[in-house]
Amino acid sequence: MQLGRVLVTGGAGFIGSELVHQLVECEAEVVVVDNLINGRREHLEGLPTDYVRLVVTDIRDRQRMAELMRGVDIVFHLACLGVRHSIHSPTENHDVNATATLHLLSAARAAGVRRFVHVSSSEVYGTARWTPMSEEHPTFPMTVYGAAKLAGECYARAFYRTYGYPTVVVRPFNTYGPHCHHEGDSGEVIPRFLLHCMAGRPMVIFGDGTQTRDFTYVSDTARGIVMAGLADSSMGQTINLGSGGEITLRELACEVAAAVGRPNAEITYDTPRPGDVLRLCADVAKARQLLAFEARVTLREGLTMLRDWYMSCETAPDVLLEQEITRNWEFAANRRDE
Repeated sequence: MQLGRVLVTGGAGFIGSELVHQLVECEAEVVVVDNLINGRREHLEGLPTDYVRLVVTDIRDRQRMAELMRGVDIVFHLACLGVRHSIHSPTENHDVNATATLHLLSAARAAGVRRFVHVSSSEVYGTARWTPMSEEHPTFPMTVYGAAKLAGECYARAFYRTYGYPTVVVRPFNTYGPHCHHEGDSGEVIPRFLLHCMAGRPMVIFGDGTQTRDFTYVSDTARGIVMAGLADSSMGQTINLGSGGEITLRELACEVAAAVGRPNAEITYDTPRPGDVLRLCADVAKARQLLAFEARVTLREGLTMLRDWYMSCETAPDVLLEQEITRNWEFAANRRDE
């Protein structure tokens, strides 16, 4: 299938903006929908305006989203609120990640959109019962975020099974790279480690550091999402996107220190985060079989590229860290739930 005209929700965000860049390289016409709470206009700078249009709106605006679906061939649905946000604002998190996904599926089907790609998360699994984790691994999410993402998946699969509507669910594992979040309640471990190390500050690990993750560079994740949207074989499927390897957070801190050139960088430990998944490692056999997908960027290469990207930024690491909230699941400024 050719891309034609596509709509990307969350397209000014971290993974979304990389996806938009790759879609433009494939000569797709892209409508980007983003409310710019976590996304940024500057993530789309330099893209040709005859190929990319940014619409600033909330995906919960059902009338506006129905209008934007007209004439669209494929929807790539990435807009969401994150893991730590769900701890302080669970109801809003569910509204965006689950309920809005159901409404988008209905709007896309009504408008005749030919395919719907739901970008979920490895958080739906919870802590690994075994590794590597295939798509048949039990789903026991540990946070409302993971639960809401799982609900969105179920709606996408139900539309395929009930209506024959072409949907695919992709489950990216932990993604990092340029524009990844260190700030507010979106802050994640690799950008925080890198910026701390570059600024000469201790890297903070929550818990004992034995937690494992499967890290994937953003260009690989976005490429897998594009491939899932184009492949006829992916319709009705649920597909992991990861590197297929795992690393503990302690080991990650050492890799970051090596990438920055500070092998003796300090590591400190704090109390565990609530709802933290203890182990993740993707089985990517299905992505390999259906999409011919393989992660191309190694962790060491990716950390070096992200370090270089931060070094090229006009803002120094210590200034960027002014936006960081250490215990970001307690971020009261965004708390909207009672």
